[in-house]
Amino acid sequence: MIAEYTRAWSAIACEVLTRPYPYEAAHRSLDASDVAVTPDVLHPAFHGSFDWHSSVHMQWSLIRLLTLHPKAVDPLAVPLLNQRLAPDAIAAEVAYLRARPAFERPYGWAWATALMCAARDCPVPEARTWSSALEPLTETIADLTSAWLRRQALPARHGLQGNSAFALAIFLESFIRLGYSDLADDIRFKALEWFGSDTAIDTRFEPSGTDVFSPSLAEAELMRRVLAADDFRTWLEAFLPGLGEDRHLHLLDVPPVDDSGDGPLTHLSGLALSRAWQLRSLASCWPSDSLTGARLRAGAERQVAAVLPLLTGGDFMSTHWLVTFGILATAPHNSQVAASRLGVRRSR
Repeated sequence: MIAEYTRAWSAIACEVLTRPYPYEAAHRSLDASDVAVTPDVLHPAFHGSFDWHSSVHMQWSLIRLLTLHPKAVDPLAVPLLNQRLAPDAIAAEVAYLRARPAFERPYGWAWATALMCAARDCPVPEARTWSSALEPLTETIADLTSAWLRRQALPARHGLQGNSAFALAIFLESFIRLGYSDLADDIRFKALEWFGSDTAIDTRFEPSGTDVFSPSLAEAELMRRVLAADDFRTWLEAFLPGLGEDRHLHLLDVPPVDDSGDGPLTHLSGLALSRAWQLRSLASCWPSDSLTGARLRAGAERQVAAVLPLLTGGDFMSTHWLVTFGILATAPHNSQVAASRLGVRRSR
């Protein structure tokens, strides 16, 4: 499916990334002189696309499309990335994050690590420059993540961008790929501490009105990455008993989709796509001829089909971010965020 949509998806990504307004800065002023919020001045690398994290992950989207189907990508993509992922622009973003260590924690941080992996793995020649420019951001996010894990006592279990399970899943894949083995071990430890003993989650009240993630499926997808295969199946059977059979079937249903331009309500479109990604991933834990696996995959397909037209044809409040989740939902299994779980061990 991605091959079919690469040109349209990359074109809309370029369009929204170069649209300066509306923009939500989420800027914390540190003193009376720190009140300027002009997007490209405040964030020279990650402006456009409505907000910082969307700009980050829509640039990830372009790099992933360049990796998967480079000849089909809109020709504006590489020049745009050359401008955004330049050393001076990234240096400004690093300084901003160092001065505001809670900014975009953890969702934006997670996407920044995914962006680093994507740039490093992208085959186009320009990606070497992007990857080199992003190295200081890699170090900064690693430092911030390590400090956050030490301080954060409890997980956020809601379905919004701050969901802890989603962030840890992306962090784990990315930091393994980036060679931060000690930090990856810390993430595994925190995942087990927060979620390892969870059982019989009540999903009756999913989704909430502005969810981007299913709290239960996000947690399951994280633990799939943390636990060995047999241990994960045991954990999943205790955590989501009857998944795909007689219980939790509403997780396979398409949530209400809204394209009215109301930003929080567009979250449910993203929810459909993040569910599709996680359902496909979890389906791989059953044999290929399993009825449960088939039901999970069918549920994923329904969710994608319901939202697909909005990725390029919806209101800006839909188009400025949904391509990323479309890639997650449709990319080959286990290649959505990081190419591999293997990485060079790197001591911190």
